[in-house]
Amino acid sequence: MHEADHEAAGGSRRPNFVTHLECGMTGARLEAGRVHGLSPDGWPILVRYDLQAAKARVDRDAVWARGGGFWKWRELLPVREADNVVALGEVDTPLVSVGPGVWAKDEGRLPTGSFKARGLAVAVAMAKELGLTRLAMPTNGNAGAALSAYAARAGLSATAVCPDDTPEINLRETALQGAEVLRANGLIHQCGAWVKARAEEGRWFDFSTLKEPYRIEGKKTMGLELAAQWGWALPDVIFYPTGGGTGLIGMWKAFAELIELGWLDDESRPKMVAVQAEGCAPIVRAWKAGERHAAEWKDATTVAMGIRVPKAIGDFLILDAVRESGGWAQAVSDAALLDARARCAAESGLLLCPEGAACLAAYEACRADGRVAASDSAVVFNCATGLKYPMPEVTTRLDLNS
Repeated sequence: MHEADHEAAGGSRRPNFVTHLECGMTGARLEAGRVHGLSPDGWPILVRYDLQAAKARVDRDAVWARGGGFWKWRELLPVREADNVVALGEVDTPLVSVGPGVWAKDEGRLPTGSFKARGLAVAVAMAKELGLTRLAMPTNGNAGAALSAYAARAGLSATAVCPDDTPEINLRETALQGAEVLRANGLIHQCGAWVKARAEEGRWFDFSTLKEPYRIEGKKTMGLELAAQWGWALPDVIFYPTGGGTGLIGMWKAFAELIELGWLDDESRPKMVAVQAEGCAPIVRAWKAGERHAAEWKDATTVAMGIRVPKAIGDFLILDAVRESGGWAQAVSDAALLDARARCAAESGLLLCPEGAACLAAYEACRADGRVAASDSAVVFNCATGLKYPMPEVTTRLDLNS
């Protein structure tokens, strides 16, 4: 084990409170410790824990005092063997003020520069633990980079299938970290169908969003970390960039677990706002129509590639969380998010990714129409470093000879 891995793992033994897995739609119970994709009924799977046992044995302040970034939450994660932890120097990501009453949680500080590190680190660790060796997924960029890095660390094979217009830097970092990178003439859900077909032939295990149970567990650490940073409370509203929705689903699950543990008051749960682009807004459309599932969005287009997901398999879990929280789904234009990105960079010094900028634009729209009050505290999630994305060209020149 690498030294950093050992520190993150918390020694050679890991207390583990996993009791079983269950179908996210039907609640049907599934056995832990075995390889699972979707449930037998074809739905995403959730991990369940003996939280009463954890409550009796685990101290929240002691957990928060640990190092290791999101690996500090080991009692609330599924990895059983410390040797299976894969770490790359994870940190707790900061809350950066970007205006009165609003903070950006800057996930760009994580390994590979995005919040995808959380989900993929835990999912890859579990793949290693369960004996999988070949992993493949469709990706709009950052997830492929995180898969590649953590698979390399774990000694596993990885393949990333990417739409042709995936940002070049994502393609190159994914390839440089050892993954097979395949450009494809289609959107992410079409890439996903191709990966699925070859998984069924036995070529690899399908690591697509929500098609294995453990990426949610990594992503839920955003909620655990935010609660601790907020003094074991939470902001009034959270704006989250929503494509596949793993992080929104995971955070809502985290808040429920914290309440059952007695680490968080039930009244602390925030309103969850699913943020999408106007050019690809299936969750927004379904929320407005009162539907539990979101129909595929045709001809999806947006500069915010990370939320260009025409069809999310966990749509019902996203919409359930939004409605249970008293929140809503909000779409913003590309013009609005690009404007928010430029203003945030110039006024606060924080360079947002397009998806994070979409969240700030959504916050501003909701402040303007009164759904968020001036007295409300809000957190917008900046899901990746802005350094990975195209920026305006600098054309002003100085002639030193004049």
